[in-house]
Amino acid sequence: MATSLLSSSLCIHKEGKSNVSLKETSFLGTSLSNHLKSEFTPTIPKNKAQCNQRKISASIVSGQTMSTTPTITHATTPGKKTLRTGSVIITGASSGLGLASAKALAETGKWHVIMACRDFLKAERAAKSAGIAKENYTIMHLDLSSLESVKQFVDNFRRSGRPLDALVCNAAVYQPTAKEPTFTADGFELSVGTNHLGHFLLSRLLLDDLKQSDYPSKRLIIVGSITGNTNTLAGNVPPKAGLGDLRGFSGGLNGLNSSAMIDGGKFDGAKAYKDSKVCNMLTMQEFHRRFHEDTEVHHQRICL
Repeated sequence: MATSLLSSSLCIHKEGKSNVSLKETSFLGTSLSNHLKSEFTPTIPKNKAQCNQRKISASIVSGQTMSTTPTITHATTPGKKTLRTGSVIITGASSGLGLASAKALAETGKWHVIMACRDFLKAERAAKSAGIAKENYTIMHLDLSSLESVKQFVDNFRRSGRPLDALVCNAAVYQPTAKEPTFTADGFELSVGTNHLGHFLLSRLLLDDLKQSDYPSKRLIIVGSITGNTNTLAGNVPPKAGLGDLRGFSGGLNGLNSSAMIDGGKFDGAKAYKDSKVCNMLTMQEFHRRFHEDTEVHHQRICL
């Protein structure tokens, strides 16, 4: 496919419930804002959570609709239609946006949702409370703060025999008031280690699975934050995101022989979160540049 097909970047401002602004160049040649209208009108979101979850479900569901346009080619045989139910992994699906997205996709009847969560029982209660039909979801343990857990999750998923058609990297650690850093099982600062490094490994390991999918529009989505973008109002609220010269990264982010912050500065919980979101955005951009043409996987960034 044409390498000029850039990864999508959807920015949704948290302020306000009805004043949602969409920032998008193109989505497979179609305006995302227009497609959202066609997918979800006339229903109006009742709250911010509903509004946000629709952006993720739209990013996945809309790909099926637009994939039928004759100008787009896929790895599948021309004219062949994939009739099976799609499989989507959503990290952090036990609450908030992840749970709402899991529910929205499951209710389409076109997706089986793998809820990748750290707390199995919490996820089970959440799914039941949300009214997700048991046959439409599977809960699997995943602790993104442990790289070993990420590897084990991938092994377990592959043993399940399910195909992978979409991956939504939604889970995140946010500790804005933390005065001192905490660390992952692998010794990295918790926010960056979980939000960025955990998702980076998960995405890279599962990329081959996505490549093998015969689904019409396979995709990898990461949920970012406008707080990491200094071109937005929220992104200019101190402390601002900034990776500097990456000296903290090069030192291991362990707080021992290096700073726990990517830029090598003093620890700040809010900035650590914002920096991790910048890394998420850069990761998707680079994944698309390196892997899209070979895998035909669409890499998307959604900033909330």
